[in-house]
Amino acid sequence: MLSKAQIKYIQSLQHKKYRQKSGQFIAEGDKIVPELISGGMVVREVYATKEWISGHEQVLSGRVPVIGVEAHVLKQLSALTTPNQALALVDIPPAAPLVLKGRVSLALETIQDPGNMGTLIRIADWFGIKQLICTPDCVDVYNPKTIQATMGSIARVNIIETDLLSLLQKEEVPSYAATLQGTDITTFSKLAEGIILIGNESKGLSDAVIAASTHKLTIPRLGGAESLNAGVAAGIICGRLLI
Repeated sequence: MLSKAQIKYIQSLQHKKYRQKSGQFIAEGDKIVPELISGGMVVREVYATKEWISGHEQVLSGRVPVIGVEAHVLKQLSALTTPNQALALVDIPPAAPLVLKGRVSLALETIQDPGNMGTLIRIADWFGIKQLICTPDCVDVYNPKTIQATMGSIARVNIIETDLLSLLQKEEVPSYAATLQGTDITTFSKLAEGIILIGNESKGLSDAVIAASTHKLTIPRLGGAESLNAGVAAGIICGRLLI
């Protein structure tokens, strides 16, 4: 049984300022919660229906405190329109060191939509990219909708927030800016090191970031669409440059 204070605290984590203050976030999803536990994130508590708990005894197995709650309580706790059967209280991991040499990183500028951010984290995980760089004006990666969209990939990708322009100006590794005015992506060789740059959903990358990048690339357009979704573009670019 959760107290009113506990319910209020969990509900407060729907807001960025309280996540930052507490150093915790909530993760919702019947598949996501086990992924975070197995992925090594610090899960403080799990709140779930009795049916969900009985079906996940192997992954839980005394590794985290589990509190059985009724569906109507989960609905109170949930940040989603349709609540799941399980919700976890998780510590925000400490910032990992930024390492550019010898690896491929994905860098995002001013991504605003939580679903897009979650998809981009999931894409990074799919292609084995362990480091995701975000500008400070990106949507919070620990937004409940973002966490749900990652489908657990948040446990396997290090998130680093930094000023992208300053980073590029150091030119430690090559950088590849996605832009409509770039070079055909099919002319590029497979990457072993570098930063793939993806911009805002409507405006793309800023002129300053494009200018600071060492390479400008574009996905050839065969039809009449004006542009591609940020996640779709990132998936195509990663598939072409990393496989």
